[in-house]
Amino acid sequence: MGGGATKLFGTLTQNLSSHSLLHLPPSHLDPNPGMDAILDPVFLQEQWGCDPADLLRQCEQALGDRPPRFHRKFTRLNSGVIASSSAIRVMQWNILAQALGEGLDNFVQCPLEALSWSRRKYLILEEILTYQPHILCLQEVDHYYDTLQPVLAGLGYSSNFCPKPWSPCLGVEGNNGPDGCALFFNQTRFELLDSVNIRLSAVRIPTNQVAVVTMLRCLSTGRRLCVAATHLKARSGWEWLRSAQGSDLLRHIQNLIHKHTSVSTGVPSPSIPVFICGDFNAIPSEEVYQCFAASPLSLDSAYKKLSQDGLTEPYYTTWKIRPTGECCTTLDYIWYSQEKLSVDALLDLPNEEQIGPNRLPSFSYPSDHLSLVCDFSFKE
Repeated sequence: MGGGATKLFGTLTQNLSSHSLLHLPPSHLDPNPGMDAILDPVFLQEQWGCDPADLLRQCEQALGDRPPRFHRKFTRLNSGVIASSSAIRVMQWNILAQALGEGLDNFVQCPLEALSWSRRKYLILEEILTYQPHILCLQEVDHYYDTLQPVLAGLGYSSNFCPKPWSPCLGVEGNNGPDGCALFFNQTRFELLDSVNIRLSAVRIPTNQVAVVTMLRCLSTGRRLCVAATHLKARSGWEWLRSAQGSDLLRHIQNLIHKHTSVSTGVPSPSIPVFICGDFNAIPSEEVYQCFAASPLSLDSAYKKLSQDGLTEPYYTTWKIRPTGECCTTLDYIWYSQEKLSVDALLDLPNEEQIGPNRLPSFSYPSDHLSLVCDFSFKE
């Protein structure tokens, strides 16, 4: 990162006069691009494992003047089964890069004040803290080093970040560096075994899209998981490129699994379950979707479970208005190994009335994409 990010990080890590998270007034909304004292990572790291609920309350207080947030509920697939403490909660979310939201995306119905980082940082953290995922996959992250990494590290998350080589954020004046994909995991639940940053290729030619692929060991069961976060090429006309990028990502995942599925004797161990989370920029009828559905990794898309027949994706995971018109469609997915993992619960999606006539982003919600949150468990 450049000098601007270093300066922001310095602002973020300044010492507090008091180590209380509960002393700030509800109106504490500083237009300074640096984070506020309530998100000070020095304090969070000193208080390893501090209660995320305290930080969540402070975010809510700082946003006290905003419209009500979306009230989303979990749909439990086995109504008679009580939520297990061993469930693995996975969250997928394109959080909207700050530079793109303010500079290039042109959300014509969204007030500029709703796009300011002084508000959005609290809304983003509020969403994460509300659902407290064990695995968090994010796209369009351009405030990793000065915000998300240090704050979430103070709450017990380890992470890896892969920036785009030619991020469009860099063309926006006053940007905070390139955007990219970030993958976080809770260290009380998982141990890191391996992680690779991938620049996706098409016909062996490197592209501008990336992925983070991580191998984890579940501390409670000893079982391994391969988790990937990615963001494929946007816009119509690039369907062939998305398909090639998806195939390249699957190849990298299979290579990492192969690396970890043989013990020193050379005897294969049981296959490793997979989560692949991302903004695919692809509707379900696209070739890249079909490629993942037909993968030898035996993948299924978790959010189909919300439909009555269990076969249909939601109507939308993104809903926005740009000068070219209104876009309401499904582009985001959590793919999982259906033979090794079961979906226990899914966070429902807000309806049209909740989202409102101006769509996303808004004063209530910081991104044009909705978060997807699922609880999974290992199959015996």
